[in-house]
Amino acid sequence: MADYVGASHYLLARCDLVQESGLDFVLSSDWPFDLVKGLANELVSGQSRTTELEKCLQLFQPSFTLLPAGAELPEGVSRQSCTLTFNVGRSRLSFIFLFFDGFVVSPERLRDIGLLAGYFASFLDRGSGKAERDFELTEREIECLFWIAEGKTSDEIAVILGISRNTINNYITSVMRKTATKTRSEAIAFAVRNNLV
Repeated sequence: MADYVGASHYLLARCDLVQESGLDFVLSSDWPFDLVKGLANELVSGQSRTTELEKCLQLFQPSFTLLPAGAELPEGVSRQSCTLTFNVGRSRLSFIFLFFDGFVVSPERLRDIGLLAGYFASFLDRGSGKAERDFELTEREIECLFWIAEGKTSDEIAVILGISRNTINNYITSVMRKTATKTRSEAIAFAVRNNLV
């Protein structure tokens, strides 16, 4: 795929996970290890600062950013990276490409890669059944999320479900932690995007 878009290097990352440290989010890469290790915190923090709305708008839209001046790149490689984000089920993946200096990137080829990767991964995911993930929501959490999406307050949801307001707030906090969202609105956007409500 990197060859198809003319990239000198690629990194495939799962960016729906919130990482505090480590390189668990990297699925595959031919970047020099020291470069990935040096940029890991920056890549993760860049994802965590993005709102759910921004994440939805970024799908299949290539975004270009400059790598830090201190990053040691392979010889002849441009500091400008290109990120292409796509969803596979509930997982959000990003290709981050590096190109040689002066290379002209084709937006059509980047879009082709995103569509192909998303289709292929969805096809494989469909055959494997439901995978267990750290962020799987319980039925009760989904129920609370549904009522939030309907505009209900914690007190109203507590009356509807017949449980305490504190328990509702605990469920909502758990949903936001599992989905890496910061507000109820972002949690609703996540739920809508992933067909949970």
